[in-house]
Parts: sequence; C-alpha cells; structure tokens
Amino acid sequence: MARGKLRIYLGAAPGVGKTYAMLSEAHRRVERGTDCVVAFVEHHHRPRTEVMLHGLEEIPRKELEYRGTVFTEMDVDAVLARQPQVALVDELPHTNIPGSRNAKRWQDVEELLAAGIDVISTVNIQHLESLGDVVESITGIRQQETVPDEVVRRADQIELVDMSPPALRRRMAHGNIYKPDKVDAALSNYFRPGNLTALRELALLWVADRVDEYLTEYRSEHRVSKIWGSRERIVVGLTGGPEGRTLIRRAVRLAEKGAGGEVMAVYISRSDGLTNASPKELAVQRTLVEDLGGTFHHVIGDDVPTALLDFARGVNATQIVLGVSRRKGWQYVFGPGVGATVARDSGPDLDVHLITHDEAGKGRGLPVTRSTRLGRSRVIWGWLAGVVGPALLTLLLTSVTPEVGLANDMLLYLAMTVAAALLGGLYPALASAVVGSLLLNWFFTPPVHTFTIADPENIVAIAIFVGVAVSVASVVDLAARRTHQAARLRAESEILSFLAGSVLRGETSLEALLERVRETFAMESVALLERESDVAPWTCAGSVGPRPRVERPEDADVDVPVGDRMALALSGRVLPAEDRRVLAAFAAQAAVVLDRQRLQSQADQSRALAEGNRIRTALLAAVSHDLRTPLAGIKAAVSSLRSDDVAWSEEDRTELLEGIEEGADRLDHLVGNLLDMSRLQTGTVTPLIREIDLDEVIPMALGGVPEGSAELDIPETLPMVAVDPGLLERAVANLVENAVKYSPADEPVLVSASAMANRVEVRVVDRGPGVPDEAKDRIFEPFQRYGDAPRGAGVGLGLAVARGFAEAMGGTLNAEDTPGGGLTMVLTLPAVSDLLPVRPDLPATATS
Repeated sequence: MARGKLRIYLGAAPGVGKTYAMLSEAHRRVERGTDCVVAFVEHHHRPRTEVMLHGLEEIPRKELEYRGTVFTEMDVDAVLARQPQVALVDELPHTNIPGSRNAKRWQDVEELLAAGIDVISTVNIQHLESLGDVVESITGIRQQETVPDEVVRRADQIELVDMSPPALRRRMAHGNIYKPDKVDAALSNYFRPGNLTALRELALLWVADRVDEYLTEYRSEHRVSKIWGSRERIVVGLTGGPEGRTLIRRAVRLAEKGAGGEVMAVYISRSDGLTNASPKELAVQRTLVEDLGGTFHHVIGDDVPTALLDFARGVNATQIVLGVSRRKGWQYVFGPGVGATVARDSGPDLDVHLITHDEAGKGRGLPVTRSTRLGRSRVIWGWLAGVVGPALLTLLLTSVTPEVGLANDMLLYLAMTVAAALLGGLYPALASAVVGSLLLNWFFTPPVHTFTIADPENIVAIAIFVGVAVSVASVVDLAARRTHQAARLRAESEILSFLAGSVLRGETSLEALLERVRETFAMESVALLERESDVAPWTCAGSVGPRPRVERPEDADVDVPVGDRMALALSGRVLPAEDRRVLAAFAAQAAVVLDRQRLQSQADQSRALAEGNRIRTALLAAVSHDLRTPLAGIKAAVSSLRSDDVAWSEEDRTELLEGIEEGADRLDHLVGNLLDMSRLQTGTVTPLIREIDLDEVIPMALGGVPEGSAELDIPETLPMVAVDPGLLERAVANLVENAVKYSPADEPVLVSASAMANRVEVRVVDRGPGVPDEAKDRIFEPFQRYGDAPRGAGVGLGLAVARGFAEAMGGTLNAEDTPGGGLTMVLTLPAVSDLLPVRPDLPATATS
C-alpha cells in the first residue's frame, strides 16, 4: 500500500487562518469528488471557522475520562475503519490525553499516512521543536506542545498562511480570534507587534529554507549544473593572505544589498598538504566571516580555479569575490593567475568580482626552504656528501682502484648524488650533480686534465649523467618530503583526533589540555592569557610547566591569538610555521574548554541559587501556614484555660490540654524535620554506624502513628545491619507517617523486611492512591507534597529527610508501585559482613 501524502498549513501565530484555509481546501476537494472527512478540527468557537465545517463529513470523536473530566480526542480506529482518501487533522503538535492510542497527535497522523490516507494538517511556527528556545526568548512563553522538525520537513507540501501583524491585530480586536474579555490581554502580551513581526520572520525564513531544500533536491535529481539565481549566494575565495578580511567585508556588503543574501567563504588547499597560507590569518578570517553571519568552508583541490568554480556551482552561488593577485608583473609569464582563470571559465550565469586591496602586486613572498624541515645536522651531512663526497670518490678512483671505465665512474658519481639527496634534499643533490660532472670531465673524460671533450659520445654521456642525476635527485627529494609530510600529517591527525574526542567526551579540564600542549610541542610552560578589553592588562586563566608564566603574549616564545582578547602563550623554544596549524586547533579548544568551565560554574551557581530560593520560598510558606496552624491552636487553648469568664469542667480542661500537647508534638515534628533537612543540606550529618538488629529499631519508629494503623513483619532470621540506629528510626518513622497519611483508614500500612545478597530491604507498603512514574523522584525533593495532601499535614520534608538519612548511612531509598494499587517505599541498608569490625562502645544516637 502506498504511503499517504501530508500537506501542512504553517502559520506564524494563532488566528492567521490556517484552519480556515484547510477547510477551504477540503471544500474544493469535495467539489472535485474527493472522499474527504474531518478527523479532528478545533474551531475554538470562531463563527467563520465553524461555518466552514458545514457540508463536510465529521468522524465522531473518542471520549476519554481523565481525573474526573471527560475529554474528546481523534478516534484513530474510526478513521482507519472509514478509510477516506483525505483526512483533516487540526493542531498537529497537540498532546493527547493519557490513555489515548498515541502520546502525540502527529503520531496518530503517521498511522493514517502509513495506511495510505492523505492528511491535511496545521502547525504554528512556535510549535516546531528546534525553535522552542528562540520563541521563548521572543514571547517569554515556553511552548509545551511541540512537533519534531523532521515530521514537518517530511511533508509533501507546506503552504505558508501569512498575515501582516497589523492585520492580525485588527482581526483580534474585532473578536474574530478570542472572546472579547481576552482581547485586551492578548494584544498587550503575546500579540504585541514586535512579537508578531519576529514570529512572522521565523516562519518566512523556515519556509524559505525548506524551499531551498526542494530546489537543491530538484537540481540534483535532474542533474542541473546551470546556476539558477533564485537567491543571492556569494562565494569568497580566500588564500590565507592578509587581503582576506577586505574580501569578506566587501562580500557581506554585496549580500546586504539583496534580501536573503548568503556569504560563503572558501579556502582551497592542495591535496599534498603544501601551502603558504597562514593558519593564524585563516583562523582570524574564519572567525570574521562567522561573526558577520556567513559560513567558512575548507576544500581540497590541486587545480584551484576548477575547485573554486565546482564549489560555487555546487552551492548554486550567483557571485564570486576574489582579490586582485598579489603576484608581481614578471610572474604573469607563468600563467594568467587564479582570478583571470575563474573569470574566463565562470560563464554567463556566475558573476566574478575582482577586488583591489593593499597587498595587490606586492608579491607572494618566497616559500620557506624545504631543507629546514630536515634538521640542521642532516643538511650539513647532505652538503658534505654532495661536495666533499665526489672529491673523495675521485681520489679513490684515481689512486687506489684500477681503471673501471667511464660508464662505471658515472654510476658511482650518480650513487653519490642519490646519497646527497637522501641526506640533505634537493640542493645538495644538485650541487653533487654539478661537481660530479666537472670531476668526470677533468679526470676521466679524454683528454684528461682539461675540460675539453674529444669524443662527442662522451659529451652526450656526461649530459645524460647530469640529466639523470638531477632527475633522480628531484624524485628522491620529493619522496623524502612526501614521507616527511605523511608522518607529520599522521601525527597531526592523531592530535586532532584527540581534540575531537575530548570535545565529544565533554572533557572540561583546562590544565590537562595545556599539559597535552606542553608535551606535544616539547615546551617548558604553557599559559592561556585573557583580558577584558584591548587596553586592560593580561591575566592568566590557566598555566602548566615549571617556568614562571609570562605576563603578556609578546613575552612568550610562541603566542597564538584566540579572538581579540585571548591568547595561548608557550615558552621554551620557537616553533616552525607548520606547527602553528595544530597549535591553533589546541588554542581554540583551550578557549572552548575555558568557556565551558565558566558556563558550568555559572550554571552550578545559578542552580544552587535557584534551589536556595525555592527552598527559602517553600520555607516561608511553611512557616506562614504549617507552623502557624498548630501555634494558633495552642494559643487558643491556653487563652481559653486562662480565661476567667468561663468555668471549664475537668473534661473540657483535659481536652484543651490534649489539644495543646498535640499541637506541641506537631510543632516538634515539623521543626525537627526542618532542622534535619538543614543539616543534610549543609553536610553536617555524621552517622555513628554500629551493628544492630532491625527488630530493635523498627518497632520504635511506629510510636508516632495511631495504634493499629501499621503492621510489622520483621523475620528474626534477618542478618544484622550496619546503620546509625537514631537516623534509621527517624527515617522509618517519616516513611510510616507518610504512608499512614495517604492510606485508607481500613487498610493498615505494612512494614516488612527481607534479606537479599549483602543488603537488607525494608518495605513500607500502603494502599493509597499511588504516585505516577514521572513523579516518583520528585516526591523526595524538599517541600514537595504530591496529590491532595491536606494543608497542615506537613511541609513536605519527611521523604526528603528519610532519603538523606538513608544515603548518609550508605543505603538507598526509592519508591515503587504496590501491586493492586498504592505506593511502596523500599529502604535498602547494608548488611553486616564478617569483615566488618564490631564497635559496641558507640552510642545509639547520631551527632552532628
């Protein structure tokens, strides 16, 4: 069976007319003979929308009861049984009532689509899951009902229902959206012009991106290589030179002239990894383009113009921005340059801008000598082999060995050239070829001891020798450099893999990262410096190494800037330029780690402050009500007893005194829990662990509940437990009192215990209303009372204190469902092992 098609009407805000447009489309399809039904449409008592339902078949809704109230939801089974061609399903992000077939309405729609039914639905932009934070920052309201973006993106057709903010506010003022008593509040809050404008822009941009995806998909399927200028995309070609910043800013200005312009900076490097680009300058340019709203791309390509044009056509760019070449005039004899080649091959559908800059015509500079990568000692040995080696070989051939022939002499000198190339690179090998050819001519080519060559064949032989020597030297040098580059790239890849792994693992130790930098580059010390402004002094955010840390980046042997106000400073030696690329990655990661540490610290502080504020608020509420209630009863009873206007009988006096005693006990219990919670939060609870039997403590914990409200089942065969008796008694007492509070009067609470492996479990079982799974952890938080607990029944600290005492003794406390209904508190305690020392001298009370 073919999957059904999904059509979505997307709006920027409630009231723009999504449901009205959906119903209008349904009427058009019915007129064309399409079998179309209303599976679920919410008209919100809007007269014009309600009228549009007339003439359309509606599937009866399914009624569900939840917490004593009857709700209606879409009847998925009825729609599947009806099997229409098209079903109208309003409000795609809606959350279904518990007990429904699926948790979310979009899951119901997925079932209809899987059954081959076409669906038309509606969504507001604020309900897209990825935009939740953005919408909350705009409107101040967090949307609870959301739909995954992928569900909407998979729609076969998305139609934007657009309306300007003034028109929508007029519709609101006329009472076409909300009832008159809600219009003023809506216009002054959610429907403010700024909110509506921002939401409208979000909707337009989201749909524009979706349209762009459709266009890219279409071009790919139909193999369209020609550029379609549907949207201004400007590609900036970067070389890593200082002119890159000028090009980026010029491209951004070009993009701002048209609506929806996009800037994409691209740097093309050769596949062999050889480049004259400055990693430091590229990092600065990448930050600049991202700060200006563009994107940065790194592309590998040996033919730079071709790679640049392929990239531009691949992203459907309309313009390319390049800088005027930095080459001097005489250098154009080697070719027209990248800019001229790109302009020639771009074609009529791609505009090329050549931007002048301060570096134009100043030259690209000489490349770094490759021999410096081989080390000073190897270069010296290479020159010795290239210059001194042929001389020694000549001495050996002329004075020690007999005549071996010109051909063998050439092979020996060629071997010396290869050795020079292996040791010192290209230039010592070229010197060896020149010196060898001269020595061959002087000593071994007739007539000897003169540079004149009598036989033309010898001239050809020596020329071939020089050519072969130069060629072999070049190949050997290239192979040596490739080997060096491969080893270096492998090391770089391992280092970058480590950095990527540390990001994925969420490692946040700045000192560990700096120590890794110190070890990788063999430095004596590494420090991360930062400052608040361009004129503020530098401060050290973190450092490692035995040497004193530097006070400024300029004082270090190597410094790598990270943005404008942070730098990584290394002391010990000067690094070659090729090491700075990896070092820049380390510097960027160090800045990320530092920011993550600070954000985590701020989050922890905010969490602690929020928790403190919540507890403080709850404590004030408890003091204002739960503590005042027993105090008011005590004061009323005392005032009555002291009153001379009434002659109290002995029975009345006894009842008043009992009320005073009950109120005092209640106050003592509340204050005790408050003090216990304070001790737990400040970490001042010190359990005194000793070996005891449960039947020595558990019965004492039932003294605070009415007789007959709890039953005990503690086997005598249980092992002893290692606990603090005082803390255990108070924890169990809180659990039992809480269970009795919620359990029916005719259902006593069961307190049982059992042994499992190396622990003992105490279970407090009640037959009350129970607690849903999502609330089982929340009931252990301070000042939490689940359900309809009566006021004055406590401040919600009992379970929090019980769990705190359990964990202080090395145990756990969790909540489980009671089979047949109710809640079971499971208190797990460590059983006494044979290795645990016995300490009978400790008292049975806890101190703090």
